[in-house]
Amino acid sequence: MINGLKRTAALGAATVALAAGAVVGTVGTASATPQHHQAPTASRHHCMEAAGHWTRLRHPGYRDRHHHSYAGTWTRAWHPAHRDCRR
Repeated sequence: MINGLKRTAALGAATVALAAGAVVGTVGTASATPQHHQAPTASRHHCMEAAGHWTRLRHPGYRDRHHHSYAGTWTRAWHPAHRDCRR
């Protein structure tokens, strides 16, 4: 019975020591981790959302192998929305 009490006391003391070491260890590493602050407003705007838009696209005229001329035409091309990030 005495050996059981000694074993329980030793185990309890080891658990307390281990818990205290873990708390001290996490406090030390928590203070060493980098702090994440918000960036200044000027550097936060390096990514811009570009809305979708139409552009006019010119297809130049050409002459085929039979020397028949074809006039150039204008068409429209859709550019979908995207994100432009400049570094």
